[in-house]
Amino acid sequence: MGQSVGPANSAPFEAIDAYVAQQMRRLRLPGVALAVVDEGRIVHQRGFGQTRPQGAPPTPQTPFYIGSLTKSFTALAVMQLVEAGRIELDAPVRCYLPWFRVADAQASAAITVRHLLNQTSGLPTSAGEIPLADFDASPGAAERQMRALAALELARAPGAAFEYSNANYNLLGLIIEAVAGQPYAGYVERHILAPLGMSRATTDPAAAERNGLAVGYRYWFAVPVAAPAIPVAAGSLAGGMLIASADDMARYLIAMLNDGGDSDAPLLSPAGMAELHRGAAEVTAYGLKLGRYAMGWYDTEIGGTRLLWHSGILPHFFAYMALLPQRKRGVVLLCNADSHWMSPVLMELGTGVTALLAGETPPSLPVVGLIPWLLRGLLLIPLLQVIGLIAGWRLWRRGAAPPERRLNGARGPELHALLSPIMSLALALCLKPLLSRRRGYLRLYMPDYYWIALISGGLAAVGSFVLAGVGLRARRKETAPRGARSPEK
Repeated sequence: MGQSVGPANSAPFEAIDAYVAQQMRRLRLPGVALAVVDEGRIVHQRGFGQTRPQGAPPTPQTPFYIGSLTKSFTALAVMQLVEAGRIELDAPVRCYLPWFRVADAQASAAITVRHLLNQTSGLPTSAGEIPLADFDASPGAAERQMRALAALELARAPGAAFEYSNANYNLLGLIIEAVAGQPYAGYVERHILAPLGMSRATTDPAAAERNGLAVGYRYWFAVPVAAPAIPVAAGSLAGGMLIASADDMARYLIAMLNDGGDSDAPLLSPAGMAELHRGAAEVTAYGLKLGRYAMGWYDTEIGGTRLLWHSGILPHFFAYMALLPQRKRGVVLLCNADSHWMSPVLMELGTGVTALLAGETPPSLPVVGLIPWLLRGLLLIPLLQVIGLIAGWRLWRRGAAPPERRLNGARGPELHALLSPIMSLALALCLKPLLSRRRGYLRLYMPDYYWIALISGGLAAVGSFVLAGVGLRARRKETAPRGARSPEK
């Protein structure tokens, strides 16, 4: 389906639609819901593909999980409570959550609300990944998970540098509950979703199902596979589990561009909105500067124009939103497929649409384009291991034979010295991540890598055992008196 409302000149929207359709074919994306806003209005909405196997295209009202786009809602809720005089940005977290602590007592007292909002608390990325595979849906799940940080070593000193971690925003959700005296879900629904008329937005998966929630797909080796039964990590609600439609998100973007929405009852003051969007923490990756992190938003620029954006990543949904404040434009893309490794590729789709909206050429990064092929290449790893084991066994058979029967001078001990460490290294590289506390996250968000690592690790373990045994046999034959060797026929 397609819907455009606004300027008669629809050429930019035609270019955006064509780009989305082309990228969907390339990435085998099942479905995408798109909405564009301009000067306080929804000017374009479009649904592509299908919401479920053999299903219809998404409509502007089709709900999707929006992942970490939720963080901007959590940050907005905190800033509302700041303006109400109930939270201070530079107050320690322990002023609101007295039980909060990490392994370092001094650091525990130093982490502030602002640190959490700007992702500069020092909490490592892994501290936010582990709860994503914890499906405890009890009312105290989030607090229980955050209390488990008591033994955690920080990645760096509080305030020193940016490091993205869901744990920061899960803690903010608990601060909102402590200060507001009500569940996070209830606060957000009453103070943000309802005032903006976000009628399909919800924190309740059951309600979303009744409203036609899209079926999510997980990428396996760059091929999307329907995954309708993935459970929800309720303890990470404030960090990334909100559900909304493209129409809902368009209303939200309009409020962001209009200093909080309705001038008679704004969600936040203009000064508060400016603080919410102000980039404060330098973001770098692989030595490249990627702008600054604000509060639930990345603050950077595109083609000389300021750009505020964020992505949302779940095992089976991807979301992207962007604002061009100087042009009063915004865009949201909701996709019903994802995985950890495919997220950079889907991010390129979001930035491409944003570039077109800004009048720029969509970027094309060759390294990102290689990711689907590298994922498919994972299938070769166990195949090559099996081939290597067979070849190694045959070589060792030759090396273990009497000298007069060896071919090409093959020797078991030398081969053992070469191949056994390789097998041991493969074993360590494959199984070490699977034995860590992140294994649940890996299984959920990187299913193809997880199972390849499990299979390859198993093959490496078997190979190391077999090759070690055959190598010892070869050594015994080398050192045994010549008369003691039994001829092989």
